[in-house]
Amino acid sequence: MTEKTPSLALIVGATGIVGDRISANLIDRGSDVVGMSRRAPSPRPGVKSVTVDFTDQVALQAALADIRPTEIYFTAWARMPTEAENIRVNGGMVRDILQAVEPHQSVRHVALMTGLKHYLGPFEAYASGETRDTPFHEEEPRLPTPNFYYAQEDELWKSADRNGFSWSVHRSHTVIGYAVGNAMNIASTLAVQAALAKHRGEPFIFPGNDIQWNGITDMTDSDLAARQMIWAAESEKAANQAYNIANGDVFRWRWMWPRIAEMLGVEPEGYEGESRPLEQQMAGPGPQQAWKEITVEHNLIEPDLSRVASWWHTDSDLNRPLECFTDMARSRRLGFLDQSNSLDCFGEAFDRLRREGIIPK
Repeated sequence: MTEKTPSLALIVGATGIVGDRISANLIDRGSDVVGMSRRAPSPRPGVKSVTVDFTDQVALQAALADIRPTEIYFTAWARMPTEAENIRVNGGMVRDILQAVEPHQSVRHVALMTGLKHYLGPFEAYASGETRDTPFHEEEPRLPTPNFYYAQEDELWKSADRNGFSWSVHRSHTVIGYAVGNAMNIASTLAVQAALAKHRGEPFIFPGNDIQWNGITDMTDSDLAARQMIWAAESEKAANQAYNIANGDVFRWRWMWPRIAEMLGVEPEGYEGESRPLEQQMAGPGPQQAWKEITVEHNLIEPDLSRVASWWHTDSDLNRPLECFTDMARSRRLGFLDQSNSLDCFGEAFDRLRREGIIPK
């Protein structure tokens, strides 16, 4: 009988909002973990860190030459100016990393995190052309639009066919969690918006449209997404499937907004006849200067506003022209029953941002 190879998890994007939680969950279970990131991470006990440019094929091969992962978790992506570039860079990232470890023939499972752009279309045509109806179901066909998520899936499937490992794809909604420098961090963005509003004596203005204000939506807790990816990697019956991952509750922003405002200590102002995007609210040098004043006053650790708030991404989420929520039946039927409460997730994220010195206490 052949002895099973000891497990070694490679997390691509280990400093990200979900990658960090995969690391934490696996370390708590005593797993061996290699965390790969594009910039030097803060040390996490139990994680071997590898810093490398994910778009440099030669550098990837050198960085992974002596690493023999049994599971790979892809949670990283790079935002490019066009979808053609997104496809080239992000599809290439999956291809090159899998090719770099292919000589070892050690991989048993690869979990890829994508998102609702699978159903809504890429940023260039986001929710503006053909979309799928809610709730989104995993078995629905792809949209007839180029999409870097599709390119990533295609590279994953080609490598799986060639090398015989199992795979899973995890389609999250907007992720709530802790991360700094993350391009898609709604909790940090809203917390920073609130801190600026309080500093300037202004209300906490909902930046979205009437459809998001009144429509049904859901969210994804970063730790929940991490747990589903680990579950899929370890469960044989979960192999070779795509899964939606959301908290399991739904809400309307008209209900959520005043509760978030209360947690952040600001006066809420809801939708009032027109959208007021954050990129408009935060235009000019004023917000950056105000943020520097806030960081000095409260002894915060990140004075660069662009590292703690992604106005464009929250604007995209809160100005969709249709309501968005997902069906979770596929993973439920197979035994993944974990769930989270979205309001609690916001509160936990805000608490950690305060503890870590990112936003005022």
